[in-house]
Amino acid sequence: MIAELQEVNKVYRVGDNEIVALQRTTMRINTGEMLLIIGPSGSGKTTLLSLVGCVIYPTEGRLWVDGQEVNQMKESELARLRLNTIGFVFQQFNLIAPLTAEENVLMPLTLQGVPGREAKERAARALEIVGMTDRRKNLPKQLSGGQQQRVAIARALVTNPKLILCDEPTAALDKGSLDVVMDELRQLADEGKAVAVVTHDPRLMPYAHRVVQVTNGQVYEVPKINGEFKLEEH
Repeated sequence: MIAELQEVNKVYRVGDNEIVALQRTTMRINTGEMLLIIGPSGSGKTTLLSLVGCVIYPTEGRLWVDGQEVNQMKESELARLRLNTIGFVFQQFNLIAPLTAEENVLMPLTLQGVPGREAKERAARALEIVGMTDRRKNLPKQLSGGQQQRVAIARALVTNPKLILCDEPTAALDKGSLDVVMDELRQLADEGKAVAVVTHDPRLMPYAHRVVQVTNGQVYEVPKINGEFKLEEH
């Protein structure tokens, strides 16, 4: 187990109104599994990911990530936890345009203060894992969407995080690139990483070890019937 939520919710107050982004939720994210968090836009799935990613604090309940209780941590401590324990992969890749693929992958190691030679070796290994070694000197604009996403995965991997969080990582990809990216994420989970993927796309369910569905801020475990995950009406 890498993350645990106990009766965690997230409520935003706007004037006299309360907006419940996530209802009380109890769940775990385990190492060695790909967890798919599926739901429509506005359902609360990205709020759930942001909580696990230590980007926001819970309103109520208790949240642990890598054995540390997030509720009790300062902002600076959360920042260190994000940098050293969590790798993020986003829908729009978030690569830095003037930097090469290799330089983008090196960025988290620079923030960690990793020495130059070691950083280069680790970046090379991360790019090799996602099959992008031959494109390491290319700028993002010289790469396809699928290639940019693979570089983004390498950047998430380079710090050797225990937890990889992906927010709609395939939404901007064609079917061929989608399969490549999801195969790589599934392989990372099979090799022992904890991988959580937020999506609205049921086509990603066959890649998952486990699926939870988020509807109106409520989280439900999706049952597996005859070897396939079956979404239910809630």
